[in-house]
Amino acid sequence: MRKQVNQYDKILRENLEAIIPGLLKNVLGITAVESEELPDDLQHTKERKPDVLKKIVNETGDEFVLQIEFQVADEPDMVYRMAEYYIMLERKYRLPVRQFVVFLGATTPQMPTRLNRLTLTFEFPIVSFATLDYHLFLRSNQPEEVLLSILANLGTTDMEAKLVQIVQRVGETSQGDFSFRKHINQLRVLAQLRNLGIKLKEAMDSIEKLISPEKDVFYLMGEEKGEQRGQMKAEERFVRNLLTKMNLSVEQAADIAGVSVEFVEQVRRKMAND
Repeated sequence: MRKQVNQYDKILRENLEAIIPGLLKNVLGITAVESEELPDDLQHTKERKPDVLKKIVNETGDEFVLQIEFQVADEPDMVYRMAEYYIMLERKYRLPVRQFVVFLGATTPQMPTRLNRLTLTFEFPIVSFATLDYHLFLRSNQPEEVLLSILANLGTTDMEAKLVQIVQRVGETSQGDFSFRKHINQLRVLAQLRNLGIKLKEAMDSIEKLISPEKDVFYLMGEEKGEQRGQMKAEERFVRNLLTKMNLSVEQAADIAGVSVEFVEQVRRKMAND
């Protein structure tokens, strides 16, 4: 378990700067006009350093210290750690402190979030990724953010089609072969947090079956290769396979293939006349 947590932590550290802007705006409801990285010199009193520590100025001019902690495990003592951070940060910066715990586990977190003592009341908000709509991250233009969609709420139906959709979007947003392979490897690691490793492999296998052997996966992901006419034929072949082999609806096929519903309808009519 510790090895897996270290893998997740490594991915978050590598992708942190790319995912923070979208996370602030779309999940935490913070519009940052200015953002300044704060030096993490709380180490002399803490075993761990904060995952995210920034000074933020929002759209109304409010200035505050922002701390975000990412949690995979449901840690019972988290409330004490957050309370310690709060006091140290406010003492050091003399600014309001806003804290968030982002829980990446699949279950509903049970960790206490509030201390209510005779002379002290403290509380922090927790955001559970499993309750967020995966489309929130799927529509991003940053592949690092798109990866997070696999940790969000995918529902219980059409799982393979949704995973195909995520893989496709990773391909569309990654710049080149190296970037794509890196992000797909990260996606495989994150899929383990949801026990989706096997389903993700099946989804990727189905992608390979849907395209002709002479076309690599990047052609499917929207890379510019060959003449426009050739690309149109490839899109038509892809849509045909989505409709027949995966038995998807017109809307689902259009969404995954990245084409219009009208285009899918045209393909379906051609199939009926074949």
